Amino acid sequence: MNNNPMEIGTPMQRLIGVLVFLFPFLSLITPSGIGFSSIVFLLAFLCVPRKAWQALRVHWPDIRWVVAAFVFNVLVALACVLLRPETDLRYLDKPSRMLFGLGAAGLVLWAKPPRSTLWWGVTAGAVAALPFVGYQRVVLEIPRPGGWLNPITFGDLALCLCLVALAAAIDYRHSTRKAILPAIGAVAGLAAMIATGTRGGWIALALAAILFLTYARLLKSRRVRLLVVGSFALFASTFFIPATGMAQRVGQGIYDVQTWMDGGSAFSNVGIRLELWSGARYLIEEKPLFGRDPGTVRQGLRQLVEQGKLQDVVLAPDHLHNDALQAMATGGVFGLAAWIGILAAPFVFFARALGRGAYRGESPLSPQAAQMFAPALAGMLVVLSYFSFGLTEVIFWSLKGSMFYALMVFLLMGFCLNAKAANVNLDNKHGQ
Repeated sequence: MNNNPMEIGTPMQRLIGVLVFLFPFLSLITPSGIGFSSIVFLLAFLCVPRKAWQALRVHWPDIRWVVAAFVFNVLVALACVLLRPETDLRYLDKPSRMLFGLGAAGLVLWAKPPRSTLWWGVTAGAVAALPFVGYQRVVLEIPRPGGWLNPITFGDLALCLCLVALAAAIDYRHSTRKAILPAIGAVAGLAAMIATGTRGGWIALALAAILFLTYARLLKSRRVRLLVVGSFALFASTFFIPATGMAQRVGQGIYDVQTWMDGGSAFSNVGIRLELWSGARYLIEEKPLFGRDPGTVRQGLRQLVEQGKLQDVVLAPDHLHNDALQAMATGGVFGLAAWIGILAAPFVFFARALGRGAYRGESPLSPQAAQMFAPALAGMLVVLSYFSFGLTEVIFWSLKGSMFYALMVFLLMGFCLNAKAANVNLDNKHGQ
């Protein structure tokens, strides 16, 4: 499980291990935990740039397409700054900082901390987030609590912690005692998401269930099957508990869609989204190559309202509530390609980490694929979740949402590659 050739307890391993733990732990319970983690990872990388970069270069064939996707994301942003006079250099902030998150993978590859540091950080973060947001809802009586974030982003990130914790529990499949804590973390993350009242995570849960059932069976483990089936049965049961408000939210959503389709008011959470998506079509048709500055997107919407093509409810939101449409409206076809790239390239990386047997549905997995199973599955779940969130929300709108994705993806990539390297070294040793 450790996969660490370095001596356990070395100062560098402890330092990197602490940073890995703190990132998910602080993400939801502090106002700047994600930003703090991104800066500290970058500073730590700059302290040992040659060694960390060399660790990355060793795995360049595995990571090159992921790095290329994040580089392309930066280049598209740079092109927008150069080609649109109204766009300033701040437009480069998120894409560049997401690329700098690659340093976290370099540190993990060099220092090789045990991946349990990430698992316990995710578990602790999910468990700590529940009373934090629960206090806001029950005691402060905030109907849609979100801690230091808006309710949707908080709920989405809590669900990510939930799913990563569930993958961590599978990593401890040979020890029921060790698997209990991450399983509790998964439940806590789910409860925190439900407390926010966000509906965007429900699609992610459905897709995650399919992914779990597709890949978890490859381990041929009765404990894993029980864990997966039991977890998603618990998730589904929350729909029938009135206190969660899930059934009410579903009914309200269906009513909002029907009202909008009948030509009624769009003044509802769902109605506003449908109206925004309708307006996005006009904006994208006008500037399909590089789109327009995010600030002028609202001006375009205002013009459409004045022309009577949209209801004025579209003027309140800051974005289009859909990642793909937002990427096209603000970056054109190149922006859409950049968004697809930072999702597709990591997903393919993690899918490949499970080996050819996973692709073909063969079982059991090879020893190497089984060792990389948990971090690879966790990575696929994070990417899939962000894709799902982006169907009804612009999860990459905020710097916190963007950096959480980048750091989690790069950390999980690092742990996958550490497991691969450890298996290769073990095979070489046996071969001698």
